Amino acid sequence: MKSIAVLATAMLWLAPGLVWASSGPDPSLVFHPVGYAAIGIFVVAYILVMLEEKIHLAKSKPMLIAAGLIWILVAVAYRMAGADGEVEAAIRHNFLEYAELFFFLLVAMTYINAMLERGVFDQLRIWLLGKGYGYRQLFWITGVLAFCISPVADNLTTALIMCAVVMAVGRDSSVFVSLSCINIVVGANAGGAFSPFGDITTLMVWQKGILPFQDFFSLFLPAMVNFLVPAALMHFALPKGKPAKPETYDKVIRPGGLVICVLFLLTIATAISFQQFLHIPPVFGMMTGLGYLKLFGFYLKRREEYHWNESYETPPGDRSESRVFNIFSHIAKAEWDTLFFFYGVIMAVGGLGFIGYLGMLSATLYGDLGPTFANVMVGVISALVDNIPVMFAVLTMNPEMPDYQWLLVTLTAGVGGSLLSVGSAAGVALMGQARGHYTFLSHLKWTPAIALGYLASIGVHLLING
Repeated sequence: MKSIAVLATAMLWLAPGLVWASSGPDPSLVFHPVGYAAIGIFVVAYILVMLEEKIHLAKSKPMLIAAGLIWILVAVAYRMAGADGEVEAAIRHNFLEYAELFFFLLVAMTYINAMLERGVFDQLRIWLLGKGYGYRQLFWITGVLAFCISPVADNLTTALIMCAVVMAVGRDSSVFVSLSCINIVVGANAGGAFSPFGDITTLMVWQKGILPFQDFFSLFLPAMVNFLVPAALMHFALPKGKPAKPETYDKVIRPGGLVICVLFLLTIATAISFQQFLHIPPVFGMMTGLGYLKLFGFYLKRREEYHWNESYETPPGDRSESRVFNIFSHIAKAEWDTLFFFYGVIMAVGGLGFIGYLGMLSATLYGDLGPTFANVMVGVISALVDNIPVMFAVLTMNPEMPDYQWLLVTLTAGVGGSLLSVGSAAGVALMGQARGHYTFLSHLKWTPAIALGYLASIGVHLLING
């Protein structure tokens, strides 16, 4: 009842403004109590997300509520203005963006869970430990792999894979896991910035026809600097020892593990091919790849059930689902809190953009402050707000800029999200995957080092491409 009373009070407070809204079919909410309330709701929700580690409130909960409240306020204002059809179209547009991201992530997470269950990453951990690598060497190996793989796969999928390796290899050292996750986020975001397939923002710029395909690769050196500077600084904070050696170096990967790895690579190739050659959204390629896994999972399940029936080691009726492959159990183990958090962020930010705040911010930056400063600030903003709507706002504004400035905003939007753990999809996903080790506050402690790499990459870009 308290929540209902609070909502009723808020609506009464907004009532004078809503009466004004009914005077015309095109309400402007930027300087309206509804707009101010929407900003307040979003800020409060993000503060709760940042305090997740302290208050133990799952990050998806405040963002889901915030998204709903923002669109309720907007819908009421527009309905009283006689323009509620615009709100419905905007919500459907934002929800479609989320749906593509949701299914893309769900397929990636399902594959990773399947590989975990088959012992793929345990086998990789044993192989790395068998090489005698220390924590510092493993830190660089996983970071470099994240930087090199993300231009081909997307930065989110790359980060999830490398995080699984880190959790398997160095799970006995929380400091190593935390620093390695930060390094992976920075490396994956930096690697994705110089390839049209590495990040959604680069894909948006390429699809818009702003820059030709080959021009993105001129961002390779700036992206490398962005990765190397904070990695070099974090190197000295790493433990000097080695992970505990496994009791055995025997093969632990279960039947079908390597085939699932191959299917995952084939799924990524399918997604890229759908986009590159057929101009179909990559999520359709990922869903097709889920079909690969489901078909192979059917074969694995029948095979393992047959072996259970033929085995006398376990009494009948004592079949463990952990021993028989079940594709739906891997889907169920996806990071649902992370997926719902993405829904809240995309819908809430979409609401603020619909009100007009993102467009107003873009106009102020490019109109008053100039493209260089504006593009640098885009990266900073993308650390606080999802970079997709920020880049969408920039593309909608379509300011007159030379190509090197478009490359600059592509770079900053891609790597700026590394400044905070909540600034990129990779960071948010890893907070869920490495829960308890990699947190918002653990990342925040190294934000100055990441910011130094951010500024250095901008300097390198202006020096060689400007």
